[in-house]
Amino acid sequence: MTWQADILTLFPEMFPGPLGYSLAGRALEAGLWSYKAHDLRLYGRGRHRALDDTPFGGGAGMVMRPDVLDQALEDVKGEGDCPIIYPTPRGVRLSQKDIKRFTQGSGVVLLCGRFEGVDERVLEKHGVEQYCMGDFVLSGGEIPALALLDGCVRLLPGVMGSAHSGEEESFSDGLLEYPHYTRPSEWEGREVPPVLLSGNHKDIARWRHEESIAVTRARRPDLWARHEQQS
Repeated sequence: MTWQADILTLFPEMFPGPLGYSLAGRALEAGLWSYKAHDLRLYGRGRHRALDDTPFGGGAGMVMRPDVLDQALEDVKGEGDCPIIYPTPRGVRLSQKDIKRFTQGSGVVLLCGRFEGVDERVLEKHGVEQYCMGDFVLSGGEIPALALLDGCVRLLPGVMGSAHSGEEESFSDGLLEYPHYTRPSEWEGREVPPVLLSGNHKDIARWRHEESIAVTRARRPDLWARHEQQS
């Protein structure tokens, strides 16, 4: 069964975008995954296909209406059990563990917000999972949706050349990945660490693990603290 992404968006032309190239693009052509970008404007109300209205309580901007989004979600989710995902700065931080979970089912439904956000009631009704990409704000949910889909697609069976390609990446074991080196072994006076040229796989594995620890402690103390708690 092909893994499918259903995307609710005001800008369906933004898809597949970068997902039409490289690994994801080849996998799309091969039928390893598929997508449908659903135009939310078709569900709008009135002559102008309005999707939003002013927020209760006042404030700047507009809010996407629950009745409009409810109909769109009902049409898309059907009888499936795919998680419905809403990228938002108010969500929990998206993790590699979440990405792996999304790939275990038949696909995902992505709700791409715009304006000031989405009426909370429709999120509650449909059990929508809310995730953020980091501590920053974007103009809409399409770019986070593309990032999330890229993370998912590359883990699908048959997409990466090696089934083990994702096993030693950053976050796979709670640590950042170790440094990488390739030819030439000496470049502008900088040499590759000798252990990587030794052919001793046990020593290489130990060095890589130690480097993963060092870079995680230096760059992501939050990850290191969590790793220590779970060890």
